[in-house]
Amino acid sequence: MKNNKFNKIRLIFTLILLISATVSNAQISKIELRATGLTCSMCSNAIFKQLESISEVDSVETDLNTNTFIVFLKKGNTINPKTFKEKVEKAGFFIGVFIVTALPEILDQSIYILIDGKPKKQAEIKFQVLDKGYVTEKEFKKLAKTYKDIATYSTNNENDFHIKILN
Repeated sequence: MKNNKFNKIRLIFTLILLISATVSNAQISKIELRATGLTCSMCSNAIFKQLESISEVDSVETDLNTNTFIVFLKKGNTINPKTFKEKVEKAGFFIGVFIVTALPEILDQSIYILIDGKPKKQAEIKFQVLDKGYVTEKEFKKLAKTYKDIATYSTNNENDFHIKILN
């Protein structure tokens, strides 16, 4: 009897852990990034191939007129912006704008630091990463002055992502 009760408690505990792990596994559904330095369709193709090589990527759409790449991600992914930055730089280019569409629970992760805007209660939120390497150099200099009082922004830690809510 005691063993049976123990097994039930263990089963309930395991289920609670699984459910909370699923809920806290906030994920990104879409990335919109504008690359800088592109001069031709071969440049765009180099970035496209790098983005497509990410295992969590479901599909990539390209707009050659604006040098924008829209990346749709697989459900259950655990990817963060750093992966995209590394892939674009590996192709020989830089990110000028980086916009994320994700479940609101993503803000519970300590790597995302909200510095502008307030999220609304909705199914998905949209935000822009404002760190060096995710905006143009000129924009970063302007932002560094604006957010000079935010200690984490000025340290440029590549594992922290300072964000501005867009919706």
